[in-house]
Amino acid sequence: MKILLTHMKKYRVESILAPLFKLIEALLDLLVPFVIASIIDNGVLQSDKSFVIRYCILLVGIALIGLAFSVTAQYFAAKSAVGVSSSLRRALYTKIQSLSYTELDKAGTSTLITRLTSDTQSVQSGINMALRLFLRSPFIVIGAVVCSYLIDVKTGLIFTGGLVVLSVVVFILTKKTIPLYVKTQGNLDNVLSTTRESLSGIRVIRAYCNEANINEEFNRNNNLLNKIQIFSGKISAIMNPLTYLLINIVLIIMIRSNAISVDNDILTQGQVIALYNYLSQILVELIKFANLIITTSKGIAASKRISEILRAEDSDPDIDSDIVPEDGSVRFSNVSLTYFGAGAPSLQDIDLYIPSGTKVGVIGGTGSGKTSLVNMIPGFYKASEGDVFVGNHNVKEMSRKNLRDAIGIVPQHAQVFSGTIRDNILRGNENATEEEINDALKFASAYDIVVKKGGLDTVLSEGGSDLSGGQKQRLTIARAAVRKPKILILDDSASALDFATEKNLRGQINSLKDTTAFIVSQRISSVMHLDRIIVIDDGKICGFGTHDELISSCPVYREIYESQIETEVQA
Repeated sequence: MKILLTHMKKYRVESILAPLFKLIEALLDLLVPFVIASIIDNGVLQSDKSFVIRYCILLVGIALIGLAFSVTAQYFAAKSAVGVSSSLRRALYTKIQSLSYTELDKAGTSTLITRLTSDTQSVQSGINMALRLFLRSPFIVIGAVVCSYLIDVKTGLIFTGGLVVLSVVVFILTKKTIPLYVKTQGNLDNVLSTTRESLSGIRVIRAYCNEANINEEFNRNNNLLNKIQIFSGKISAIMNPLTYLLINIVLIIMIRSNAISVDNDILTQGQVIALYNYLSQILVELIKFANLIITTSKGIAASKRISEILRAEDSDPDIDSDIVPEDGSVRFSNVSLTYFGAGAPSLQDIDLYIPSGTKVGVIGGTGSGKTSLVNMIPGFYKASEGDVFVGNHNVKEMSRKNLRDAIGIVPQHAQVFSGTIRDNILRGNENATEEEINDALKFASAYDIVVKKGGLDTVLSEGGSDLSGGQKQRLTIARAAVRKPKILILDDSASALDFATEKNLRGQINSLKDTTAFIVSQRISSVMHLDRIIVIDDGKICGFGTHDELISSCPVYREIYESQIETEVQA
């Protein structure tokens, strides 16, 4: 709740004016039964038409003024609710962008998406309802009870008894529903995760005719979500009929008691009508208040989930430092890496020194730790033990910006963003000139893509779905190259390229004299001509040297070489 109040400070005026105008409207509503009682007792029963007309005009005036206050209150409530949810969403997005890879792995993508969408929407609805009804409904309920005491103390006691019973019922049901809403959102995360994985991997699923299994998994998670929603909905649904039942019981008791009072000339007919109107107001406001509690309960549960992310302490926080890498040299000093929740380290005892300008290949079996090794250079993951040095400085002593400004990265999975080709390339260097963009495209053998697509300002679809795998890889390489980095990391980024294009890319990389390059690949042909080759097996370096040196000294490298060369000869 503290986080919500922090974001509501920006809309302090709106958050005060909304309930204030609602209270004025409520006060006018409380006057209506008195006016009606006067019309009946002093106008209708006395056959005074002018009195009836004057008071009917007064009723219309009260209604119009009340409507104006109500609309104004709704405007301020909506402005505050939308503003707070927008501010929360912005803060969440900024927080997520600042989190390290470790924290993102802990939270999970589907959970973060739910926080940004469903949870912020629940908070918005809760704030909107609370500003309009949180003060208004109790004010009218309590005001109606007080007014009933002014008319008849006995009836006021009946109202008070019914109100106490209703309050207990509402409290019990609310206490039951809030944990259920938290559980519901957790199950929603699972459904979203399954949906996201299915959509991103739809081609693989169809290629292996695995639709039935995916449908079964989705139905299982969806049915679980459905059950918990139905269960929580049933409990919430009890609130309205119970409220109606209790109020109508109070109504029966009131009518019976007041009928006797009218016969004994203790109450007038107008006063009985006024009491009935006050009871009707209590009924309507209690129904509204019950719905308010349900909505705010969802909002509170959602705000707690949002707070978990906003308050999350990053295990690898960014630091404020002026240190920048001096060159492209890289050193691993007795480094080990253990991922969050992993039972064993992914990398162990890594001890290497790569001079600036060296072209290094990284090869090994699937899951051996190749990507883990290069991900430690830009500081995506910090060493569990030991230290990584880039440009003669420990990565732990550099800010993320200063470190990553010196590094160009092409990840395993080529990511193209919606927008123009120019926008995608400029993500690597927003200050790049037209000439620098074209040079980067030529470096990555991607210039022909731009020509075929119609120029740099051609708009690409989301995720680059209108590009082939090889085209996406070449554009991501160009995006990294336009930075003119001191260190260039290509993490299996040529897997979709043909041999001729890959050979041309190797030639371009070798021409970068002052740039250190790390090329992660499954192909022996991609790394065998580089200055140095790192061979990783089961998280440990089992070979480091040139191709000729490793052929004679590293059994793992020789096995990879022989298996691939034999395959190529047979092909």
